[in-house]
Amino acid sequence: MHTEKALRRGLSTKNEITGQGAVLSNRGSAELQHEQEYLDRLYTRVDALRGRTASAVREAQQPEGSTQQARVERDVRVAERSGLLAALNAVDGSLCFGRIDRTDGASYHIGRIGIREDDTERTPVLIDWRAPVARPFYLATGHTTMGLRRRRHLTTRGRTVTEIHDELLDLGDEERTGHEDPTGDAVLLASLDAARTGRMNDIVRTIQAEQDRIIRAPHRGVLVVEGGPGTGKTAVALHRAAFLLYEHRESLARRAVLIVGPNPAFLAYIGEVLPSLGETGVLLSTLGELYPGLTAQGTDTPRAAVVKGREEMAEALRRAVRDRQQVPEPGEPLVVPHDDGDLVIDWHLADEAREAARAAGLQHNLARPHFAFRVLDALTAQLVERIGTDPYGGPNLLGADDVAQLGKAIAANPDVHAAIADLWPELTPEEFVADYLADPVYLDERDAEAIRRPATEPADWTAADVPLLDEAAELLGVDDSAQRAAAEAGRQERIAYAEGVLEVARGSESYEFEDAESEILGAHDVIDAERMAERHEEADHRTAAERAAADRTWAFGHIVVDEAQELSPMAWRLLMRRCPTRSMTLVGDPVQTGEEAGVGSWDGILRPYLGDRWEHTRLGVNYRTPAEIMELAAAVVRARHPGFAPPSSVRSTGTRPWARQVPVGELPAAVAASAAARIPEEGRLAVIAPRRLHEALAARLPGVVAGGEPDLTRHLVLLGPRQAKGLEFDRVLVVEPGEFGTSDLYVALTRATQSLGLLHAAPLPAPLAEVLAGEEAAGPA
Repeated sequence: MHTEKALRRGLSTKNEITGQGAVLSNRGSAELQHEQEYLDRLYTRVDALRGRTASAVREAQQPEGSTQQARVERDVRVAERSGLLAALNAVDGSLCFGRIDRTDGASYHIGRIGIREDDTERTPVLIDWRAPVARPFYLATGHTTMGLRRRRHLTTRGRTVTEIHDELLDLGDEERTGHEDPTGDAVLLASLDAARTGRMNDIVRTIQAEQDRIIRAPHRGVLVVEGGPGTGKTAVALHRAAFLLYEHRESLARRAVLIVGPNPAFLAYIGEVLPSLGETGVLLSTLGELYPGLTAQGTDTPRAAVVKGREEMAEALRRAVRDRQQVPEPGEPLVVPHDDGDLVIDWHLADEAREAARAAGLQHNLARPHFAFRVLDALTAQLVERIGTDPYGGPNLLGADDVAQLGKAIAANPDVHAAIADLWPELTPEEFVADYLADPVYLDERDAEAIRRPATEPADWTAADVPLLDEAAELLGVDDSAQRAAAEAGRQERIAYAEGVLEVARGSESYEFEDAESEILGAHDVIDAERMAERHEEADHRTAAERAAADRTWAFGHIVVDEAQELSPMAWRLLMRRCPTRSMTLVGDPVQTGEEAGVGSWDGILRPYLGDRWEHTRLGVNYRTPAEIMELAAAVVRARHPGFAPPSSVRSTGTRPWARQVPVGELPAAVAASAAARIPEEGRLAVIAPRRLHEALAARLPGVVAGGEPDLTRHLVLLGPRQAKGLEFDRVLVVEPGEFGTSDLYVALTRATQSLGLLHAAPLPAPLAEVLAGEEAAGPA
């Protein structure tokens, strides 16, 4: 493998470096030993911290009392120390990866977390990669040294230093270590060439300057990170999340960071990145998991997904909710039996109650009590007039107490409640959306037919249903007045109990309560009953991410959306509600938009919410896809968009893509034979094929099962093109590329880091055939 930069710079320095002989060899061994000793010192410190923290967790789990306060304090200690222990365990195998030597003589080792010498010493022995002092490790060049004379990359295996690569930044520095890297690319190229594991690795060792600027961009507003295949946009977004949690720990840890991915396989693929950087409190979710209590596992037709995703659905649902606020037809009143004569709810009474309830400006379920009270008052007035009317024309014979008793009797009448429920039902989002999909209204007939789903069928919710459920929840609201009343009653009981305790305490000269905060400030205060009660309330000790996952109304501190161009307008309404501060990092590539419901353009996504108040940046270097493969993939897009400019590949492998045509009936066997010959001992092979072929192919591919989410840790996986988004494999076989649309084909062709083959029975798409013309079309079976 080679790069143009390596060729330009490496050949001129090769003889110079290799000719320095045994002196540098000995010096190099000494440097390696020195770094090993330093790493041993770091791990000794980490092991001590881990052991102490594990003991603290065990001790914290032991009850220190039976009181509620003792239980609360124990839970807090367990949560805090368990989080620290998880972070220490996550970075164990790759703790330190670099060192910077400054021109002023200072040296700093750089790692995934920061570590100090001991509990009392403030001197750091390992600098967190996110700290400002570590930034020159990523940005310094020979032209702009940022005060560095040398940058050292450490390669480790477990707890052993295996390689050192030094970059000289101060050209006047004549010291040599024997580990100089003439190109500065060795560590990056080694990571690009390494076999894939089925899990994304962090890029903290090899962050490039353009990526670092995005990772450390100021925490405000919406930042769009656009990049073609292999530009590292997902990794950049994840490292940005880690950086923001480092910089704004207090606020973001409390409000949590949400990362939204396109499918469960993708979330499993990226799931180890943030823990490897010491961050374990982030919520990873697909769109179909963002409605608490359900996971969307159903499948929509492409047409249904498009219709459900349109902005117009919000208005259709709003109008459908209003339709559930009914009144009797004129001349056809509801008659409610009553001991003192039938009660009548006619059009006029119900319409007046409905308009009054709507005027309150509340959500449907919250406005329902207003409607009910109006109806109850009107029915009470009917009885009062019927029973209490003075036959001689005098004032009503019933007193206030009599009227109140009649009102209570009517309010307790189940037939009255049934009538109110018919006119203004209390609705859950699930039942409302299920009913709506059974009879979609306020859509044209073609769109209505596309999303129609019988309400008698079990609810098999789809990802496109989740924004509809969320929208319905916003329109309906939850009448939690009873729960709030119960909570307030409990609070008053605690205050009364606290007041009793304080009365006893005030009678004792030796007993007093001090407010801890006031004591810190140098003041002395006697605690009151209300504050004492608040201190002894049961606390929620779940992490912020756990609480956010269970709370539909949670407001996240920051949201990262991957493959953002794929989400529908209705999905964006959901996400914008989840982040009122509009603090987001959106990553994607409009060229790769495959979902018909996707917005595709950044302006189309953001203008309804932000106007032009958002920032856009682009990553232009492809670190994954070799130049030979990228040339073929770019031709597919250029056929529709002649001005298309793909990201520039940093490397070539010398291996060109191949294609082979076989008879239709022999295609599954040909795929199986080609896959068997190419499954790597290390690394991963992906077969990317149309869904219609998956069952036939899975029957011939060892260990592969059609349907469900693929296990990316296996050496061979079978995927559709949209399942492959954001993923990468050492080798890829694309089957029947002519059946893919432009975006899907572009995605399929750009997943490989090493080699690409095409197997087909139908003719190749013209752009592929043209690029491959003149080359050997068939590869070995």
